[in-house]
Amino acid sequence: MIGRLVSSAKGFSFKGLRARNLGTPPPPLGGVLVLTLPLLFSAACGRSEETPASAAPQGLPAGFKLSVYAEGLGRARFMAFGTDGTLYVGTNERNGNVWALVDKNRDGRADETVVFAGGLGAPHSVAWRDGWLYVGESHQVIRLRDTNGDLRADEREVVVPNLPAWGMHFTRTVGFGPDGALYISVGSDCNACEDEPHRATILRANPDGSGLEVFARGLRNAVGFTWHPDTQEMWATDNGRDWLGDDLPPEDLNLVQRGGDYGWPYCYGQRLPDPELGSPARCAKTIPATFEMPAHSAPLGLAFYTGSMFPPEYRGDLFIAFHGSWNRSVPTGYKVVRVRFKNNRPVAMENFVDVWFRSGRAAHRPVDVAVGPDGALYISDDRGGTIFRVTYQK
Repeated sequence: MIGRLVSSAKGFSFKGLRARNLGTPPPPLGGVLVLTLPLLFSAACGRSEETPASAAPQGLPAGFKLSVYAEGLGRARFMAFGTDGTLYVGTNERNGNVWALVDKNRDGRADETVVFAGGLGAPHSVAWRDGWLYVGESHQVIRLRDTNGDLRADEREVVVPNLPAWGMHFTRTVGFGPDGALYISVGSDCNACEDEPHRATILRANPDGSGLEVFARGLRNAVGFTWHPDTQEMWATDNGRDWLGDDLPPEDLNLVQRGGDYGWPYCYGQRLPDPELGSPARCAKTIPATFEMPAHSAPLGLAFYTGSMFPPEYRGDLFIAFHGSWNRSVPTGYKVVRVRFKNNRPVAMENFVDVWFRSGRAAHRPVDVAVGPDGALYISDDRGGTIFRVTYQK
């Protein structure tokens, strides 16, 4: 029996226990208390069993080094580099900050940590466009601009108001595609159910917020998305439903097409019917996962490697942050993986950074990955409030 006590406008109850109340719980934001038995055990984070780490004993491949770029950032989430190399980081807090991190002397460690904007509603994600920093809050998309160069936002505009707010999956990821359009992912408000029209989707709009439309649907919680550097195709992670056991359903890496239906809540994986809601006839109309990953790994941010610091064979491969399981008997995830691409399609997965699980606990949970102007890989962490930096030296 699993209970949750939630004091929020869109809280949970014991009614409909099998559907709306059994998804991944939100973090304990202001006014919300979540109590679940799996959470009591999920503080201990586990090494994945599915793929042996092709890594040196320290948990990274030979020649790679992991260091701390910045600390003390709370629930640090998605990242974006400005044109001057400043790293901007969103947070997953009700009264949250967007941080600006400056490495003035270029020594691989932030010298200055500035609140670019504060008091925002779970400003989970950030993206740059035409001098504006777009921010995905839970209930809207805003854009911010610093007009005097002090690393603090002086102007603020609402771009997309009235998004489905808070609920089970309350983060909103923003990004700009090769077509110049603004894309917004909106997760479901339940574990497995027929949800609101704009939930479990990726939305598309003009940069000023006009022309909002559903780009793709049937994506339970596509927290991370990006575009292939050569083909310009959109790729997105998707978090599968809970409570079908340790190994079902697989997590998805999807090649996202305009107008595509990726199955949730009726199907998962390779058009397999959900035991509560699906049918073969319904699933036949959906797009199956392009690449499957271990269940309950919680893949979030992803980035194709486009830098020149790493060995040439890494170029064009995909890094994905596994946030980690919370309702699995043997925990998995809590690491960054490398997905090898061949002919512009994923073919294999291996561990890349697997260092955070030690003695039954993990002090850090990776959220996003970003390739810096210097070619290093930056990793955000919302448990320890840290930004890590991965470098390579022969």
